Amino acid sequence: MVFGAVEVAIGVAILLLILYYYSTATYNFWSDKGVIGPQPVIFFGTIKEILRRRLSIGTYLKKVYDEYRDEPMVGIYARREPILVLHDMDLIKTVLIKDFSYFSDRGLGMDEVHEPLSAHLFSLESERWRLLRPKLSPAYTSGKLRDMFYLLKQCADQLEGYLADLDGQSVDVRELAARFTTDVIGVCAFGIEANAMKDEDSIFRRMGRRITATDLKSSLRFLVRSFAPLLYSWIGHWLVDWELNDFFVDLTRDTMEYRKNNKIVRHDFIDQLRELKEATNNKNGELELTDQLLAAQLFVFFLAGFETSSSTMSNCLFELAMNHNIRDRLREEIRECLESTNYEWTYEGIKEMKYLDRVVKETLRKYPPVTSIMRKSTAPYTFPGTKVSIPTGTRVWIPNFGIQRDPRYFPNPEVFDPDRFTEEAVKSRPQMTFLAFGDGPRNCI
Repeated sequence: MVFGAVEVAIGVAILLLILYYYSTATYNFWSDKGVIGPQPVIFFGTIKEILRRRLSIGTYLKKVYDEYRDEPMVGIYARREPILVLHDMDLIKTVLIKDFSYFSDRGLGMDEVHEPLSAHLFSLESERWRLLRPKLSPAYTSGKLRDMFYLLKQCADQLEGYLADLDGQSVDVRELAARFTTDVIGVCAFGIEANAMKDEDSIFRRMGRRITATDLKSSLRFLVRSFAPLLYSWIGHWLVDWELNDFFVDLTRDTMEYRKNNKIVRHDFIDQLRELKEATNNKNGELELTDQLLAAQLFVFFLAGFETSSSTMSNCLFELAMNHNIRDRLREEIRECLESTNYEWTYEGIKEMKYLDRVVKETLRKYPPVTSIMRKSTAPYTFPGTKVSIPTGTRVWIPNFGIQRDPRYFPNPEVFDPDRFTEEAVKSRPQMTFLAFGDGPRNCI
């Protein structure tokens, strides 16, 4: 059978109509529920600036928050997927705390097949998260932190020596902070000398750079996963940084095996993983802890330990450099604390530095390391006080970056003011206005 030009044109038109319908069929989802929001565009939804990598998710959500600040909730679309953005403080508290059982998943799109290191505590589905969270969190109790303080002090001494050798030279503070926090997380959590301060090209620092780098491969992975998920399911394996993956698998396996063979116990994160593997591995139907799954936990603790801490440190130092009155006040508190401890750095002494605590919190308010909080419904849910219902699997985003820059809660939000975190100031604001570490059962460990 020979098709003429007319038949071909009709066939193409039908295919285009089908594609158009498929791509836009969900675009009345929120308007049908009485939820307003930006107008979606075919293939992109409302997140064109994110997909084109013009804006981060947090910056985009701040833009939406500023535009619809008086709305309790806003409906957006990730390509064709409806996503609900919450602005109302009571609704945010309901999702994160009161009705957490309905929103115990983060909905981050974990892909164990193509990105094995994504199967970590931060992104695991609720079933495995419930098993892992209580068994890993003991590694970071206040008592454990107190016991590890001498290790942190050793890293700080190395940092002090490095700065002394610079003798007035300029320094890249963000890189310096990353090297320092890499050493800290290495020795405190993993019992390993990362040597990032001594050697800027140490293996741990190189892996840290690879995690946060935006290179051609990571950009291609993002684009294919975003626009062609079916294609990604076929070729995603070739877009993964397997050297990075193998580094963390080998690090986890070799360190645990060495400690077991040499009867070394440090009561740190590695020991938590080893004990967990020996006690759990599919007993009583519990989850099987493979080397790959354990490596994913090591990976996320490494990432969270060096990246979020180093960005907070560098942002804090920037603000102190720009605000000499705050810097002088903080320096005076530190001097007074050191005098009270005979010039010895102690865990208890630092805990007593109330102004330092406020300075760090104000840094986290202005520059939150995580700029959006994500949850996914695990059952059909109706938001209290509204007629808005969502089906199972609906993602809910919380724009904490926008909230923490809202002048209604933080007057002159661009101004760095640690006194926003006095006891009186904190009590005067709704609880959900400061979410640098999230909130509820699934907050930062």
